[in-house]
Amino acid sequence: MVRRSRSRKLQKLTGLCRREEGLRVRGEGGEARWGAARWQPEVRGGVGQGVRQTGRGNPRTQRKKMAGSNSTELGVRQWAPPQQQLISKRWEKEGHARHVRPLLLGQVKRSCPSCPSEPGGEEKKGRGNPVSVQLFPPELVEHIVSFLPVRDVVALGQTCHYFHQVCDAEGVWRRICHRLSPRLREQGSGVRPWKRAAILNYTKGLYFQAFGGRRRCLSKSVAPQLAHGYRRFLPTKDHVFILDYAGTLFFLKNALVSSTLGQIQWKRACRYVVLCRGAKDFASDPRCDTVYRKYLYVLATREQPGVVGTTSSQACDCVEVYLQSSGQRVFKMTFHHSMSFKQIVLVGQETQRDLLLLTEEGKIYSLVVNETQLDQPRSYTVQLALRKVSRCLPHLRVACMASNQSSTLYITDQGGVYFEVHTPGVYRDLFGTLQAFDPLDQQMPLALSLPAKILFCALGYNHLGLVDEFGRIFMQGNNRYGQLGTGDKMDRGEPTRVHYLQRPIALWCGLNHSLVLSQGSDFSKELLGCGCGAGGRLPGWPKGSASFVKLHIKVPLCACSLCSTRECLYMLSSHDIEHHPAYRDLPASKAVGTPEPSLGAGAPQDPGGVAWACEEYLSQIHNCPTLQDRMEKMKEIVGWMPLMAAQKDFFWEALDMLQRAAGGAGQGPPPPES
Repeated sequence: MVRRSRSRKLQKLTGLCRREEGLRVRGEGGEARWGAARWQPEVRGGVGQGVRQTGRGNPRTQRKKMAGSNSTELGVRQWAPPQQQLISKRWEKEGHARHVRPLLLGQVKRSCPSCPSEPGGEEKKGRGNPVSVQLFPPELVEHIVSFLPVRDVVALGQTCHYFHQVCDAEGVWRRICHRLSPRLREQGSGVRPWKRAAILNYTKGLYFQAFGGRRRCLSKSVAPQLAHGYRRFLPTKDHVFILDYAGTLFFLKNALVSSTLGQIQWKRACRYVVLCRGAKDFASDPRCDTVYRKYLYVLATREQPGVVGTTSSQACDCVEVYLQSSGQRVFKMTFHHSMSFKQIVLVGQETQRDLLLLTEEGKIYSLVVNETQLDQPRSYTVQLALRKVSRCLPHLRVACMASNQSSTLYITDQGGVYFEVHTPGVYRDLFGTLQAFDPLDQQMPLALSLPAKILFCALGYNHLGLVDEFGRIFMQGNNRYGQLGTGDKMDRGEPTRVHYLQRPIALWCGLNHSLVLSQGSDFSKELLGCGCGAGGRLPGWPKGSASFVKLHIKVPLCACSLCSTRECLYMLSSHDIEHHPAYRDLPASKAVGTPEPSLGAGAPQDPGGVAWACEEYLSQIHNCPTLQDRMEKMKEIVGWMPLMAAQKDFFWEALDMLQRAAGGAGQGPPPPES
């Protein structure tokens, strides 16, 4: 019985192999033909060389084999679908059949002609002459490559110039994008829209790690199928909101679900709902504690009916207010169609909430809303006014904004930074003095003195972080818990550079701790943190740290932003090939005083450039004719060096003492600002 059952299985396998649709290799007259002829791959030999017989004297197998060989010898062409017949005729006309036959028979040369040939040029027996991949039609190669995973497509494009062009074609990425997101209809804009869309949808993800409890591993939230990449996210008290690149705002709900053992457990971001479409930006209460985030403000574009009696409509910007607990809309404000906004931030208390709106022209408008009256079913009018920073400084063009409960920070398109502080306590923590604080004019912008152009920033409760165009990190404000990462717990009233960190991907400042997302030379990501470690907010460092230390957490490969709450740490994963921080190389004249290379940056600074800059400074001092000129030149050079504020004050005071001891004519001019 065992032998008979085995023979039946082998017969079934033989029949399946013979019933496969294949290619009729040769017909009458020796020409290649397309059809649905039955070809039989051999198990041990090569492809298309017949089926190995497993039984001896099996008449059924012998008859089927003879029938297959007779049909091959006579060149009988069986029926094929009409579409396949049209393709075969076109390929016969173009002469591609002689190139496709080796592909199906396993005789394709695996390297392109531009690559060096393999050692041992002798062809193996039974394989025939190899054929180059470049001889195939480009459409066929792109179609085959599109079935590979995204990682393999990227790796194949790095092998040679030919495959780089094939893997970079928009046709390949269009098929991959439709496979990853079948419901995506528009690919967006840009130089390579389909490649950008495919990589955005492949790398999208929201990861979180809870601070409390026994489980200390990174989890992933549900991924909405309709989302076109992830652009921004915001955790609230009960749920998480995500905005994609197509302007769709998703509502990721936490829920109580039953486990496999029948127990009820709390799941974060396990279900999703589309909250609204056409969204540009959204914001909530700027405080770090998510308990205060009751409402969600969404800046969106809506179609409004035009003049009465016409069918035309106009696109107008509006602000819609939703309850974060249920996603219900409770309030809506519509603006004139001539005003177009791109960013919204909140500042102030619930009873007097200021909404700051940034226009496309770089102007800032504000309006006041009382959140305690939003749930009442009535309508009222709010006044939209120009902010003082745009009214007093009309030449400034603001690029982005950041805010907390009692202060606002503006970054201009030229890299300048302006501050608004509304409470005396926060002003003292940030600047160390109340000398310039005016309680009657809290909207007066204050300019920060910085050595280079600022790209992005992070604003905490009473401290802030800035990143300039050279990838340097500057911290300022209260340092009671070491949240500035300077290695001590001394407050800083002006931007102070953190020397051992460079070229961060993201920077985040909270209530009393700071986080930096950096990338190593091998493209691996790591998360660094400093400040208070209570409640597990610095994994691996429960006592905290006054310097940035590596946290014990696994960071996703494509992580781009992060956020921390009292209960959880969130990281957003999304890679946009058209948007990345454009850091510049630091000039040698500004590289003096760099103590050690960065932890998360790429190559360290060239020590030869630093030595050259020092020699140049010495030559400038030597060319000064008098001792007083040399002292003044030395003060100027100290101002250029990236030293801490206390170190600069020390050098300037010492130089003044030496100048007076040498018989100088009183104190020189005030030391230059850094």
